[in-house]
Amino acid sequence: MAAIILVWNPGLWNAWNYDAVTDQVAETGQFLDRWSVGRHRNIQPGTQAWLLLQGQGQHGRGLIGHGMVMSETYEAQESSDPGSTVRCVNVAFDALLPLGDQIPASVLASQAPGVVWNRVRGSGRAIPTGLEPELQRLWREHGPAASDPSQTVPGTYPDEAVSRVEVNRYERSPEARRICLAFHGTSCAACGFSFEVTYGDIGKDFIQVHHVVPVSQLGSGYRLDPVSDLVPLCANCHAMAHHGVGTPRTVAELRRAIAAAGHLSGQVVDGRALAAQDAAHRILEQR
Repeated sequence: MAAIILVWNPGLWNAWNYDAVTDQVAETGQFLDRWSVGRHRNIQPGTQAWLLLQGQGQHGRGLIGHGMVMSETYEAQESSDPGSTVRCVNVAFDALLPLGDQIPASVLASQAPGVVWNRVRGSGRAIPTGLEPELQRLWREHGPAASDPSQTVPGTYPDEAVSRVEVNRYERSPEARRICLAFHGTSCAACGFSFEVTYGDIGKDFIQVHHVVPVSQLGSGYRLDPVSDLVPLCANCHAMAHHGVGTPRTVAELRRAIAAAGHLSGQVVDGRALAAQDAAHRILEQR
């Protein structure tokens, strides 16, 4: 099963503080929650999940979120009836639209036919395989603006990097990223992958920067060390650092996992690497 529909009707189930949930997704990249899937049994981890807003309220029906199933189906106690159970999966929501900005059911009906969007009842229904590209296209056009994965979300570096609004917002810091990459280089710290080696000039200086400790766990007085708190990871290793865990896996854990699977390659230190290391020392001495 490649993708499923999850249904949310705030009028019938309103356990979410939706504004807080969308804030958490924006700040940390995901919100993990349990979701009932009715009679459906064969949902597997890695299945895409599309969140469909329902109900007759002021906001109207429409596609409002996306996530990834993180568990197999399991039985859980029904909160409204302690004597009964319900079949559930764990879902990591990674993108949510504000209420009122959902992709309307009328747009879904005209551009993603194959599902009667106004009549979807219950969660866990599979989406026809041929319909997935259309949903992804609609989400690219109408969904949240994509963030630049090459930018980090650091702690408080420099002092002005935290602004107090509803919660602490950690701004992106090009300076912290520059120092991190000057010290660690632009190859993945876990698997050694280099975008420049693989893609040539278009991959030069491109790599995601991973915050070792989730910013949601840091206090407002925290001062970031770009060398010890940030590390370059390729997209695959970055995803695996967060996959299925509350606290990200360390680089050492990722390397052990790769080695156990038989895919960890050795690293060759060449002249450019040594020159980069010398440049890093010069940069750090100027701080």
